[in-house]
Amino acid sequence: MFFFDLDGTLIDSNGIWKDVDRTFLARRGLPYTHAYYEGVAHTIFPLAAKFTKEFCHLSESCEEIMAEWMELAGDLYAHVQVKPGVRAYLKQCRAEGRRMAVVTSSVPAHCRTALEHLDLARYFEDVFFAHDLGLEKRDPAIWRKAAEDCGVEPERCTVFDDSLSACRGARAARMRVVGVYDAFFAQDESKMRNFCDVYIKSFEELLWLPEQKARKK
Repeated sequence: MFFFDLDGTLIDSNGIWKDVDRTFLARRGLPYTHAYYEGVAHTIFPLAAKFTKEFCHLSESCEEIMAEWMELAGDLYAHVQVKPGVRAYLKQCRAEGRRMAVVTSSVPAHCRTALEHLDLARYFEDVFFAHDLGLEKRDPAIWRKAAEDCGVEPERCTVFDDSLSACRGARAARMRVVGVYDAFFAQDESKMRNFCDVYIKSFEELLWLPEQKARKK
């Protein structure tokens, strides 16, 4: 079973949230710092809002913070681009008979918009939303839950993710992990290379070579 992250792995969307964060903080005269980035980059929407409220000492409720983020993100997920090699790799996996699902911290509405806009939904038998489960992807429980719901043992699963914390969570659930480069997490590349079973700069690296295709016929 292959589990794919969405933001930064399948689609080039991490920059959306960096821009949203910068604008949100600038409206309040606050800087975008590494400490803030670390607090919101690896977590689900409600917990990111809770962190923001406490870290920035804001009077707004978490619901108001999330509503403003949604307003700032607007319809950008309807225009986001798929990352290089992704579509070809998903087609290749389907040709091999691979079972595939998405496990994402993305807002469900944004995820569905992107998958439909890019015509990727047809490759996946399920989508697991960390937001709905109330679990972060650094927590092995979300990966065990996904495997259980798909009727497979964790040891027979491979996770593709651009976040080191998510890869650590999947590994703790006894899954194989493929680290995927994204500029948003470029500072973690060395750690990802040392930690992950495989690390790729692009899904194009996983595509069959012409001679490999011929041998598989």
